[in-house]
Amino acid sequence: MDGKFYLVREDVLPEAVRKTLDAKELLESGKAHSIADATQKVDLSRSAYYKYKDSVFPFHTTVKEKIISLFFHLEDRSGTLSQLLSVVAGSGCNVLTIHQTIPLRGRANVTLSLNTAGIKEEVTDLLAKLRRLEFVDKVEILGTGA
Repeated sequence: MDGKFYLVREDVLPEAVRKTLDAKELLESGKAHSIADATQKVDLSRSAYYKYKDSVFPFHTTVKEKIISLFFHLEDRSGTLSQLLSVVAGSGCNVLTIHQTIPLRGRANVTLSLNTAGIKEEVTDLLAKLRRLEFVDKVEILGTGA
């Protein structure tokens, strides 16, 4: 798979690409037993499916069994890092590195490098959980790698 890769929000993808991803998910989950069945269920032509199937992947499949680096902007209060790490550990990720800046004006920056090989959920679901923590102002993916 040569070429450049891009991370694109779902709402800007063409309908055929979104439906191809839906069809692939039906096949992986066993809810469709053939490509014809999957494409029929999502109302997509088989030719469009074959055009895109080897070129589009859900984000979680690109970070599976890889390292992901996350940047956090946190409120500086007692126990925040511990709570953050608890959520990460609960997801099945292994923390590889932690870097925290000295808090300034009640805020601190934290960068975590995580091995996602053992993750029990979608990376997007983990990010949503982390964003819901009351002391988290910001979460960003800095990068992914092997």
